[in-house]
Amino acid sequence: MASARSETRGAGRFVPCPRHARIAFAMTATTATTATTTDADHTALHAPVIDWFDHHARDLPWRRPEAGAWGVMVSEFMLQQTPVSRVLPVYEEWLKRWPRPADLATEAPGEAVRAWGRLGYPRRALRLHSAAAAIAERHGGEVPTDHHQLLALPGVGEYTAAAVASFAYGQRHAVLDTNVRRVFARAVTGTQYPPNATTAAERKLARTLLPEETATAARWAAATMELGALLCTARTPECGRCPIAELCAWRSAGSPVHEGPPRRTQAYAGTDRQVRGKLLAVLREAVGPVPRPLLDRVWHDPEQRARALGGLVTDGLAERLPDGRYRLPGAD
Repeated sequence: MASARSETRGAGRFVPCPRHARIAFAMTATTATTATTTDADHTALHAPVIDWFDHHARDLPWRRPEAGAWGVMVSEFMLQQTPVSRVLPVYEEWLKRWPRPADLATEAPGEAVRAWGRLGYPRRALRLHSAAAAIAERHGGEVPTDHHQLLALPGVGEYTAAAVASFAYGQRHAVLDTNVRRVFARAVTGTQYPPNATTAAERKLARTLLPEETATAARWAAATMELGALLCTARTPECGRCPIAELCAWRSAGSPVHEGPPRRTQAYAGTDRQVRGKLLAVLREAVGPVPRPLLDRVWHDPEQRARALGGLVTDGLAERLPDGRYRLPGAD
């Protein structure tokens, strides 16, 4: 799965440990004086970031011990490019209805799409359903602890596998999403923004910055995500409240303006994605299959409407019945 995340997502899930636990380890706080911190400076970032996290992390349901690995996995799928405020109500209803992977696996894929609501990017619902089915079939209904087994699940990429292994099971993995990439770009490499796409150099840096001790590494992964979500934001970073402001290479360099390629923005109004969303909303709200004329009412351009509807069928988000009506996949 893609690793792009909403800036206000539930970044930095807790590993199961007391919220105000302190991570005690030696460090030398050396103020950065150049645009790029040295390897010796890197460990100086750990303690202040983790301590800040212990005091300021948001209380979110997937961070609580009772959420378990399945709750963490569901949150990771939902938080892809979607802010926490939109995810929370859907997440809570989802876990009430399907508290275990096996519960979801017994349902038709269309029910997952229906419950996904207006979170956007609804193919994530199909992927989560497929992952739940694989967990039920291959792992006795329990989310696997092994990173390689997580990677083998449908719809689970490197980011999601590392996030579940780290946040649910307290393992040592570099968890690299947009928020973390931005923190590392500023604090370590001295640039305002990371590249548009994750690079090999960023992955290497993330591994270099990872604390050696396993529990501390899991805490670090959660803390850096939360720092990027709450303080080191894309548009209005709050450097005055940042726990590593004095160690930040970008700030030490005078906060130079981004000089790389323009940052990508995603349009929505008038796009096929908007039309797909309108069509899917009709299918979600319908009790049974929907005649084509009812779908035709949602958008004025017949060519774009037909293209969007065809795309939903191709992506497995809708089915066309022999009589010309449409429904969610597998729905009655």
